[in-house]
Amino acid sequence: MIAPRRYLPSVSALLAFEACARLGSATSAATELSLTQSAISRQIKTLEEQLGVQLMARKGRRLVLTQTGTEYVREIREVLGRLAQASVNARTERRSGTLNLAILPAFGMHWLAPRLSDFSQAHPEITVNLSTRLRPFSIGSSPFDAAIHFGHTDWPGVDYLSLMPEIVVPVCARDLPGAPFDDPSALHGLPLLHLETRPRAWQRWFEAIGDDTPLPDGMMFDQFATMAQAAMHGLGVALLPTFVAEPYLRDGQLQLAAERTGESIGSYYLVWPDDRPAAAPLAAFRAWLEGLTAPA
Repeated sequence: MIAPRRYLPSVSALLAFEACARLGSATSAATELSLTQSAISRQIKTLEEQLGVQLMARKGRRLVLTQTGTEYVREIREVLGRLAQASVNARTERRSGTLNLAILPAFGMHWLAPRLSDFSQAHPEITVNLSTRLRPFSIGSSPFDAAIHFGHTDWPGVDYLSLMPEIVVPVCARDLPGAPFDDPSALHGLPLLHLETRPRAWQRWFEAIGDDTPLPDGMMFDQFATMAQAAMHGLGVALLPTFVAEPYLRDGQLQLAAERTGESIGSYYLVWPDDRPAAAPLAAFRAWLEGLTAPA
């Protein structure tokens, strides 16, 4: 529900206030907006009366922001920017344009990026902008059109497309004595490396092979790449997705720590807000991903 109208200032008043805050004078703001100085002053006065707070104060010949004004202008600049972009989008043909996508670092680097050139060749009219996020987040209030999440589809306010399960394998330094072990329970005697966003990954891996032994705490990492480097240097055994582990295994930088491998502890999903129709760039990207991940 949109807020009551008494809390919604006019766009003209917001533009006048933003320009005056940025330029430091009503005269400069008037020149930029093709208005008179008195019109700018009236807009700001009306805005202050509507909000019931002082936003600007005179200091010599300049207008300066109060503390409330400083916080307010920061918020309205974001709103005005999003409003302008929404207006541009509404006026243009959305079969071309941009797709702002939030990705998980390892998935984006090792799985999506090597395939993204195929999408660009098929859709040269669409620019894909990528930004990394480590955890699921509320996409409705974000600047993103869609995101790659990992988990179990318990996110509110989104539709989703299942992409692929995350198959993980235990890996260790290539000089670890005895590896790969025939009996996975041998890993209980080794330091186990953990990922912040997968705190129960090892426990789920052991449970999947019928071992519910409680696990001690271990070193914690925020990204797979850092955890892989730690495993390479003998700090412990890492549980990595196959698409992350394969280059290290192929180059001999890591080895499998156990013969029993290939357990799934969750899946990757493309998610997008469910409160509005998908724009053409997102629809094209979603269809492309469906073609990549559909069962053969």
